[in-house]
Amino acid sequence: MPKVLILYHSQEHGNTHAMADSVGQGAREGGAQVELVNTNEQRLDMESYRSADAVAFGSPDYYSYIAGGLKVFLDDWHIAKSANADGLEDKPYGLFYSHGGGGKVRQPMEQLFARAGRKVGQTIGARGRAGESECAACRQLGRQLAEAVK
Repeated sequence: MPKVLILYHSQEHGNTHAMADSVGQGAREGGAQVELVNTNEQRLDMESYRSADAVAFGSPDYYSYIAGGLKVFLDDWHIAKSANADGLEDKPYGLFYSHGGGGKVRQPMEQLFARAGRKVGQTIGARGRAGESECAACRQLGRQLAEAVK
């Protein structure tokens, strides 16, 4: 069974967490095992990342940039890749974010995570709490990620 990792940051209102849950639901519907990791609660071990077949990254918009926990992941990923790139490159990945009105995090997210592999689906943004259309798009992203690794 393929494994989809959902690495995201969420706190306070849980808006990004709701989107992560929807991506996970879609990936399960697509036949994948899902692991959700909130960088607000724990740091991702690179071996967990290596074992994932596909990944979704989610962040709130913090002053037009990604959350610090995702930046820490990128730093860890770069260091690990320099030592041994096996299982760290060329993964199918998807992106999602929440924002309070700006939504400018989209561009840096797309630029920063482009090195992780090949992008699947559209980048999904939600202002505040994700509505049904954003949750449906997140479920679709999860299914696309699961399909990409079958």
